[in-house]
Amino acid sequence: MSDVIRAALVQTTWAGDKESMIKAHEEYARQAAAQGAKVICFQELFYGPYFCQVQDAQYYSYAESIPGPTTERFQALARELGMVMVLPMYEQEQPGVLYNTAAVVDADGSYLGKYRKTHIPQVKGFWEKFYFRPGNLGYPVFDTAVGKVGVYICYDRHFPEGWRALGLNGAQIVFNPSATSRGLSSYLWQLEQPASAVANEYFIGAINRVGVEDLGDDDFYGTSYFVDPEGKFVGEPADAFQPELVVRDLDLGLLATVRDRWQFYRDRRPDAYGPLTQA
Repeated sequence: MSDVIRAALVQTTWAGDKESMIKAHEEYARQAAAQGAKVICFQELFYGPYFCQVQDAQYYSYAESIPGPTTERFQALARELGMVMVLPMYEQEQPGVLYNTAAVVDADGSYLGKYRKTHIPQVKGFWEKFYFRPGNLGYPVFDTAVGKVGVYICYDRHFPEGWRALGLNGAQIVFNPSATSRGLSSYLWQLEQPASAVANEYFIGAINRVGVEDLGDDDFYGTSYFVDPEGKFVGEPADAFQPELVVRDLDLGLLATVRDRWQFYRDRRPDAYGPLTQA
């Protein structure tokens, strides 16, 4: 396996219905494959609107089993394109048991598993506790055709513990699909993930949708990007207003260089962390 991995992110606007969104993302995946990408991640809740701007039970209908119909559809596409896919979706484990989840599919189309969003906000414009239970699968890292891939989802990024757990579990690339609003978190967007990439010595792909949807006034500001373990953007962040497919080359060889330079994992002091775990 080459040290250089061509990776892709998708940021886009709500197209009005689930099938249109799925078809649009199938086309984005084909475009990425045509550019040589071997792994792609979509935005949070990729086939729907960001319905958490309101609290309305009608949006429970967007939930489906994982694996299930959408996962299986993209498994076939992953197999066709030879591409690893990270698919952020609304999961129904059973009636009334719902999660904000990302499925991970390998380049041969095999379903590798899923991550469930751990930290769930409940503030104006982001009423997520109405829709999701907190994740209960820990911080899995998936051994894929492009290396060891982890997932963290949107609000999770404000919590350093999960970033560290993903690194301890061996992650080389962590994707953070998001739906975050201009004026609320833009001052954090280009700070937190580069800092987390440095502290945990891996690549991060940060994805944010774009546009204002008809459910509220959240203004999703795009600017999706890849950042390397030295905290440097890999190419420029994406546009702040328009849909964009971001394709970048990630040199995984840099991981060994950085981890030799800074021994953050060796020099941890978990024996001193006890008070941090107290409620």
